[in-house]
Amino acid sequence: MSSTISTARSGADVGRASFLIALLCWLTVALEGFDLVAFGAVIPTLLETGHLGMTGPDATLVATLSLVGVGIGAAAGGPVNDRFGRRVGLFVSVAVFSVFTILVPLAPSITLLAATRLVAGLGLGACMPTAITIMTETSRSDRKATSTTATMTGYHVGAVAMSLLAIVVLPDWHVLFYAGGVAGLLLLPLVWIHVPETAPMVRTDDRPGTSPRRGILELLAAHPRALLGSWLASFMGLLLVYGLNTWLPQIMRSAGYSLASSLSLLLIMNAGAIAGLALGGIVADRRGIKRSTLVWFGASAVFLALLSLRMNDQVLLHAVVFVTGLFVFSAQGLVYALVAHLFEPEVRGAAMGLASGVGRIGAIVGPFVTGMLVTAGLGHPWGFYVFAVVAVLAAGAVALMPASPRPSRR
Repeated sequence: MSSTISTARSGADVGRASFLIALLCWLTVALEGFDLVAFGAVIPTLLETGHLGMTGPDATLVATLSLVGVGIGAAAGGPVNDRFGRRVGLFVSVAVFSVFTILVPLAPSITLLAATRLVAGLGLGACMPTAITIMTETSRSDRKATSTTATMTGYHVGAVAMSLLAIVVLPDWHVLFYAGGVAGLLLLPLVWIHVPETAPMVRTDDRPGTSPRRGILELLAAHPRALLGSWLASFMGLLLVYGLNTWLPQIMRSAGYSLASSLSLLLIMNAGAIAGLALGGIVADRRGIKRSTLVWFGASAVFLALLSLRMNDQVLLHAVVFVTGLFVFSAQGLVYALVAHLFEPEVRGAAMGLASGVGRIGAIVGPFVTGMLVTAGLGHPWGFYVFAVVAVLAAGAVALMPASPRPSRR
């Protein structure tokens, strides 16, 4: 009897520990979404008040440098946490973006403001791939995709939370950065205490029982289809996410929709993203990750093309936008799940970081290309045609990737 009770208690303890790990990883990703959207939300206020003499080009430079930092952090963070451990990697990334987020309102010049956003971006970029890797390595074997996509819902919830807080506190924009930074610092001790180390023991020597670390070229030689496919798919996937998040309201406004309707459509699309991430993980675990990712990008292409049509029925318009967000904004989560599935633990962090890092280039290209179309008066319908083609290209990249892991060539 006592052994049965002890076993039950042990199972309950494991369940609570797993839930706490999942919650902490989710919260770190939510803070990334909060922080990355924050600067875009305060740009109008910074320009209207002339903070530090900021101009439009200054704001563009700061925003771009932030995304550059995110890309570098994502690419560098993976190999680092393969070498030093996932827990250390997550702790350092949260610490870096928290401290430098708090420093944003204190920057005395545009140059230092840009520098703080660049360094904060390094931490932000390393955060998501590390959190996803931890979740993959601590989840049940039949729930790998679900754990990945569930973790990524944090990004969109954080973005929505920031938007709601901005409505309350603006024009006191400083509050947003102090809130995000302090929240990250409060998470640090919890991350260190409760997140376990999941990385394998990988060393650089040749002692028995250890594995030599492999560079990017050797990794590419061992997994060419998986690695190149993940880079292309991530590039296209994040091009869609950031291009739409940045320009959707303006594109819909140019199509003749009201300003209120255009702004509400962005919120609805992000709500669809949360639903899509929840649904996509379940489907992928049951039907196969690669197959599900192909379906998600294919459906994205169809619904993006539909948005090129002028819809007078508001219910139909909102439904199409919701479903578009369901597929488009969650497809990238399935790409990450596929990467985690295909690469062995010794190089999983590096593969995830590289996929995320290359994808962040798409995050920069997406708003730039879409902005050019909008400036030229071609945002609607051509913007949606371009997005549909990008989704098709993403599906093609996923098709190149294997469906199951292969042993690496040594």
